[in-house]
Amino acid sequence: MGQPGAGDDVNLPAMFKPRFEWLLVAVPAAIVVELVHAPAVVIFMVSALAILPLAGQIGHATEDLAARSGPQMGGLLNATFGNVTEMIIAFFLILEDELEVVKASITGSIIGNVLVVLGLAFLVGGWTRSEQRFSRASANLHSASLIIAVVGLLMPALFSFTPDATDFRREAVSVGVAIVLALVYLLGLFFSFKTHKSLFRSSGHHGEPKWSRGRALGQLAGATVLVALMSEFLVGALEETTEELGLSKLFVGLIIVPIVGNAAEHSSAVLLAAKDKMDVSIEIAIGSSTQIALFVAPVLVFVSLAIGHPLDLIFSPVEIAAVAFSSIILGFIALDGRSNWLEGVQLLAAYLVMAISFFFL
Repeated sequence: MGQPGAGDDVNLPAMFKPRFEWLLVAVPAAIVVELVHAPAVVIFMVSALAILPLAGQIGHATEDLAARSGPQMGGLLNATFGNVTEMIIAFFLILEDELEVVKASITGSIIGNVLVVLGLAFLVGGWTRSEQRFSRASANLHSASLIIAVVGLLMPALFSFTPDATDFRREAVSVGVAIVLALVYLLGLFFSFKTHKSLFRSSGHHGEPKWSRGRALGQLAGATVLVALMSEFLVGALEETTEELGLSKLFVGLIIVPIVGNAAEHSSAVLLAAKDKMDVSIEIAIGSSTQIALFVAPVLVFVSLAIGHPLDLIFSPVEIAAVAFSSIILGFIALDGRSNWLEGVQLLAAYLVMAISFFFL
């Protein structure tokens, strides 16, 4: 029998081992601080903390549902429901007419998934391996889609500087671009799941489902409802929090909101990379960025029109540059279909450089 040492925490009862689910205590805590009208900073922080494990619960439920499908469909399910959190937060931001924060969160989610989630996946998965391999076809498809998204972000911004850019025309251009981006996304799904399905087959899988389908769907629905409630608290405290902490709303949208909303992608993509299931990990991380750019952004444009707070797709130059650089970096990394831990460090370093710059905007 081995001697006692630092690793003896494995002998602790399971209930005493640190678990991410422990953060679920922040959910009732957020309700309490909201009801007693605590300071806005407290409400904002506790609500954000509560969203983290809830997004993780969405990820776990989706993972269980995805276990019944192949790697592409499983990755699609993870990316789709991973973005539910961000869409809910964005919806409440639109209701509060915080449109600049919504646009910043779209940009932040794209670069966060490409640089942070994928960077952590490469770092953790490659730390004990010389390299890992993944499908170039899938990664290149998403890289090309992100380039299209960059064009979709750039052209409305350029149009806004022309003499013809009336409010009506700016809105019309944004709606037109949103329709085109959504169409590209739908055709991309048709390409990968129907006409060129053979290009995207891989040996990656999610393992065996642990729950019944009913339990997984119930947890998914319950966590989503609670995310909506926590998001309402968080957005309601946003104005006072940014003033009190001296943060810009742009920084909150670009950095804080995506980090909170991307918890599901972090947990799923990084854990799968650690198990050397890189095809599914790539599909979650990059697929989520593609969905944000080509699906979530257009949906938010349409939703904003429906509720009377029109959201345009005219982004600032620094936001466009951040997405463009992320797309270029992704293109270089996806070129050979191989990854290692140093590439993960490079992706994370690129994100830190952007975050430092955003902080002082």
